[in-house]
Amino acid sequence: MFHRLRFALIVLCTLALAACSDGIVKRVSEPAASLQQLTVRADGSWTVALRLQNYSSMPMTFDDVSLTLTVGDTEAGTLTAKPAISIGGTSADVINLDLVPSSGARLVVADALAGNRTLAYALKGTVAATPQEKKQRSFDISGRSTLNQAPGLPGVLR
Repeated sequence: MFHRLRFALIVLCTLALAACSDGIVKRVSEPAASLQQLTVRADGSWTVALRLQNYSSMPMTFDDVSLTLTVGDTEAGTLTAKPAISIGGTSADVINLDLVPSSGARLVVADALAGNRTLAYALKGTVAATPQEKKQRSFDISGRSTLNQAPGLPGVLR
């Protein structure tokens, strides 16, 4: 009899604990940043479409971005912004930034555009973001990828 009562009590406690849970797991994961597009303007400066990816299960407000952009093996400059945009869980958004690149980086991009070649780039730095109902955190970002010339759009790499 005591064994049955104990078993029933354990089952009842387990059901009570399960009823308390709302079933939503809130997880904060490191965000990512990548270039969606690089446009060379007539004056030699660039417009960079920076994609910010939130891999968390909850919305995060992206407060501060500071990323060093390297094209080929040449440092182009630092992308800095205070976008203050909220990006939903497992979603992304794009911000446009202006950059006056180094002369070496201009040559690397001009060469890739003239030869219709792939442009390798790297981003390294920090992104500060505030998860919903939590305090701000700083995330180290380091990534590499490539861009290709956009067909029919002169001076645009995607």
